[in-house]
Amino acid sequence: MSLHISKKSNSKSIFDKEIYLNFAKYILSCQDKEGGIRWEPDSKLDPWDHIEAAMGLDVLGFEAESKNAYNWLRTYQESDGSWPSLFHSAEINNLKETNFSSYIAVGMWHHFKNFNDKDFLNEFWPVLDAAIEFTLSAQSRHGDFFWAKDSKNWLDDSLKTGCSSIYMSLLCYKKIAKEIDKQDRVSDSQINNLRDCLKNKPLRFDRNWDSKERYSMDWYYPILSGVFSKSESIEIIRDKWDEFVVEGLGCKCVKEEPWVTAAESAELVLALTKIGLNNEAEKILQDTFNLIDDDGLLWTGYVFKDKKFWPVEKPSWTMGAAILAGNSINEFTPSGNFFKF
Repeated sequence: MSLHISKKSNSKSIFDKEIYLNFAKYILSCQDKEGGIRWEPDSKLDPWDHIEAAMGLDVLGFEAESKNAYNWLRTYQESDGSWPSLFHSAEINNLKETNFSSYIAVGMWHHFKNFNDKDFLNEFWPVLDAAIEFTLSAQSRHGDFFWAKDSKNWLDDSLKTGCSSIYMSLLCYKKIAKEIDKQDRVSDSQINNLRDCLKNKPLRFDRNWDSKERYSMDWYYPILSGVFSKSESIEIIRDKWDEFVVEGLGCKCVKEEPWVTAAESAELVLALTKIGLNNEAEKILQDTFNLIDDDGLLWTGYVFKDKKFWPVEKPSWTMGAAILAGNSINEFTPSGNFFKF
């Protein structure tokens, strides 16, 4: 299903805080009574996007509602420290994804950077520590992390974007441990081995399917996560810019598809502000705002070849990513520099 509405330029400014407040209010409308943040109201939920949406709430000052999202994580955490990849869905899914479990570290550190609440870090430390223990058990001798576990076994493949997310999560976990004086179970060698693998062992990723170099996330996420230095990052960004960025629209999700997506565009903005390419970041986010509908919410994406918004969804995590991007440019809160060097 696609919506036959042509993209139109709008006058919404990336510097207008009210736009992001509208995004946050929509996220609140997607939060259920237990604290879980669904993709859309009464829709499905996955733990990674749940956290991304909660981070958006942090920026707009919804502290209690954001904390409630971590209460949901505590309630639904499995005994091994993981979470199933999907909730509230007819889809059959018994996978436990490693980057989904570890991402709580990024969310918790972001929450702390906004509200400076050490009690929050202490309260949810056991949840975080168990989640990181689960993820660490997936690291191979090459440094990468198996992407998921089924009911019995690890699945023998690794994802560049997922491992980049884990890299950032492990760094945030160590910062939290230091902040509240907890025993740190992540060794420097584990982080260094992961970083080395991401930089120097491309054959460790997507071993079982041919997706190399197709996804924009594999392009910018190692940069966003801090795997590369600033100078290395700028070179990587410039090398593939024309493959993924569409003038006036934003960032494509898949290189060969005529489809720009708001979440990938927003995350690219975070990577750009991280390395000081602020003009480029502002341009991408302003172009992304062309995907805002009359209700002030972002569509998932736009198929520019067919002039259609697709899929017909307005996910909470897309709003969360856009809020984080806007905060990286405007620095509405102390977490505005969260992803920067």
